[in-house]
Amino acid sequence: MKKIAILGSTGSIGTQTLEVVQANNDIEVTALSCGSRIDLLEQQIRRFRPKLASVWEEKKAAELKTRIRDLNTKVSYGMEGLLEAAQHPEAELLVTAIVGMLGIRPTIAAIRAGKTIALANKETLVTAGHLIMPLAAEMGVPILPVDSEHSAIFQSLNGERQNEIERILLTASGGPFRGKKREELSDIRPEDALKHPNWSMGRKITIDSSTMVNKGLEVIEAKWLFGVEPEQIQVVVHPQSILHSAVEFKDGAVIAQLGTPDMRLPIQYALYYPNRRSRLGEQLDLFKLQNLTFEKPDTETFSGLALAYQALEKGGNLPTVFNAANERAVALFLDGKISYLQITEIIRNAMDNCRHIAAPDVEEILETEREVYDFIDSRW
Repeated sequence: MKKIAILGSTGSIGTQTLEVVQANNDIEVTALSCGSRIDLLEQQIRRFRPKLASVWEEKKAAELKTRIRDLNTKVSYGMEGLLEAAQHPEAELLVTAIVGMLGIRPTIAAIRAGKTIALANKETLVTAGHLIMPLAAEMGVPILPVDSEHSAIFQSLNGERQNEIERILLTASGGPFRGKKREELSDIRPEDALKHPNWSMGRKITIDSSTMVNKGLEVIEAKWLFGVEPEQIQVVVHPQSILHSAVEFKDGAVIAQLGTPDMRLPIQYALYYPNRRSRLGEQLDLFKLQNLTFEKPDTETFSGLALAYQALEKGGNLPTVFNAANERAVALFLDGKISYLQITEIIRNAMDNCRHIAAPDVEEILETEREVYDFIDSRW
């Protein structure tokens, strides 16, 4: 019986992870955490009976504790609660499905505690990859990617030598506005941007997909996960979301991973690696698909992708600036305070104006985030 902890259990990845757990019946959940959705968390606690549940807000944690007083689940809160869940002594593997840079400290704590990391919190590597990957190597801790694209790359590299990579082909669906030009996006509303054609995801990541900022974050993440240079990562727009990503090797061979667009597939692969389990979703039918198409990304219209490469090239804390500015800008857009096109304008403005730190530690990364938020809040 494998034992796992999940940070962010009430979000999209967290709930799908629990679907995988329920379908297989040989994983025990030892700890769960959420931000404030205690109604759903209570349901999860009653179904999976973890030893520990953590809620970000102290008031909500107190309410949850009262609700589940008939159970033996301990309730904690705040960063201390996240750290306790991440290092839970019974857990072998930690699923980091929490959203945002909040995941950095718990991930570091879990690595130091020797937990295998099933990584779904891309901000951790985007902002602190230069700290996380060396620490994982030092501790002998595997980092198993949960993102469909990074899982595909990871699977394509099985049995291969990473120093023989020519380039990574990182696929993108193109989102709901693929093929549109910049002038056509001026009146986009949040409800328009939240209609992803292929994937069911959380609100922020769905907006990020529509701007292609999400693909930029994945480019930065891929650099750290697979030890490649920015020029070795090529983004390929693939509207069908069937070929999840590929690796081209020095001899010209290309190995790819294909499957239906179902996040439970890479989640299950990470939970059971190196073994595979029975399919949970629909079987891939190539005869029904008939055509798979590929396009170059339009980085003039979707400039967030180009900005991500710029952040990666300069390095240091600039990826943190890119990430934090996008988080704030997306929140402003969803609140109706800025236009859709202003999202990438705000990111560019922050990157041009925030101080650069060549090799930031965790405190400097978090301070950079605060500086970016203050910069944006003072202007928009």
